[in-house]
Amino acid sequence: MKPLRILALAHPDLIPPDSIEGLSESETYVWKTEYDVSTTLRKNGHEVRMLGVQTELAPIRDAVENWKPDIVFNMLEEFHGESLYAQNVVALLELLRVPYTGCNPRGMMLARGKDLSKKLLKYHRVPAPAFAVFPMGKKARRPGRLKFPLIVKSLWEDASLGIAQASIVDTDEKLAERVAFIHKRLNTPAIAEQYIEGREIYVGVLGNDRLQVLPVWELSFSNLAEGSHAIATEKVKHDPIYQEKRGILQGPAQDLPTPVVTKIRTLAKRISHTLELDGYCRIDFRLSKDNIPYFIEANPNPEIAESQEYAQAALHAGTSYADLLNKIVMLGLKRAGVDL
Repeated sequence: MKPLRILALAHPDLIPPDSIEGLSESETYVWKTEYDVSTTLRKNGHEVRMLGVQTELAPIRDAVENWKPDIVFNMLEEFHGESLYAQNVVALLELLRVPYTGCNPRGMMLARGKDLSKKLLKYHRVPAPAFAVFPMGKKARRPGRLKFPLIVKSLWEDASLGIAQASIVDTDEKLAERVAFIHKRLNTPAIAEQYIEGREIYVGVLGNDRLQVLPVWELSFSNLAEGSHAIATEKVKHDPIYQEKRGILQGPAQDLPTPVVTKIRTLAKRISHTLELDGYCRIDFRLSKDNIPYFIEANPNPEIAESQEYAQAALHAGTSYADLLNKIVMLGLKRAGVDL
């Protein structure tokens, strides 16, 4: 790939320093993705300019018009403090006619709403847990069809925000408490899904029209506290000390029958096409004890730090981190019709 001018968008608090020398893992953890992406793209020969974006769109327009990047590498997970607004930044990039990496705004919208995505996928015969949505300002009244245990989450926040062991509830009283917690803490509607006892499975997908499914990956728990559930809580996702203490590891899913692997890979492609996801995404499943893969959520533009599951799955498939980032860039250029 020829050297490119790449404008990298990130939250201002996540703009990494030029060097991490002398910093601990916990100090670099919060912006590890931004650091890995920017430094690796530079090593690949590209000119990279980081731009912090939080509440103003004008800096993006100015940087595009004045610096004229070949492509924008989008690492924004929110805008103005709202995850749902992230798709609007991508829509602006489309209006500016500048190529960008990752998912298009239609796919981001369809995937962000956990209720909408499940409704669409149910129509396409993708197994998904039964669920109910509890809007802001309304009490949690469980439909009779929804049986305990349930897991309560934000309707559209990702990265396991608001998820803890207390998210799994088995009474109407606990359901009401957890719904109120989501409303108050995250200021979003809540969704309660049938809890699927089983394995936490992730599948990375890379591509626009022609999709490459990465190896089936698993988040495993070897030292959970007694009575705890094997779920990806906030601490599991974002606390390295807790991860080490509880023996939480990610790696290739072991001992899966070939037909189950084939089913999971087929579903990952079907989900990506149905939700109009492109660039790169991750599909999350719960694999039940009878080996049924239940769709949990789709993650456009997932975590791509070098040490995280997406990049590690790509490496397991033979794609180095440097090559993975170049592929992501190439997919953004191809979608825009740029002649490579």
